[in-house]
Amino acid sequence: MGDHKDNGINIDPAFVRALAELLDDTQLSEIEVEDGDRKVRVARTLTAAPVAYAAAPVAAPAAAAPAATVAAAAPAPAADNFADAVKSPMVGTVYLAPEPSAPNFAAVGSAVKAGDTILIIEAMKVMNPITAPAAGTLKAVHVENSQPVEFDQPLFTIG
Repeated sequence: MGDHKDNGINIDPAFVRALAELLDDTQLSEIEVEDGDRKVRVARTLTAAPVAYAAAPVAAPAAAAPAATVAAAAPAPAADNFADAVKSPMVGTVYLAPEPSAPNFAAVGSAVKAGDTILIIEAMKVMNPITAPAAGTLKAVHVENSQPVEFDQPLFTIG
């Protein structure tokens, strides 16, 4: 059929194309599928609009940092208990606002709905929105604007 043999495994170009289309449809940056010993990984790099976001926070760190510091410093007593915190799903750089001159996505004490964007994490020039998993009040933001974060690092708490 359309299968090609490469290094002992069969590669179906139609299947790879279908995975690539799935990336486009879902706005994912990569997808990996395993079937027994076969593993297919399709990845892409987005560079269009998100690049403008990446350069923007560098232009005005002094304006964004004080607001982020106040938000992060306010819940100091709860900072040691991250059991209820939403944690980072990836390594990257946190941005609390869509651009430097814009207000933060959400402020400590504000009501949020499930699915509301609280912050974004830039990873490999792709902006990934991090959303509220449930409705509630934003109790704490545990990161600062333009701060690098690690996988599973506490980002914010909603109560």
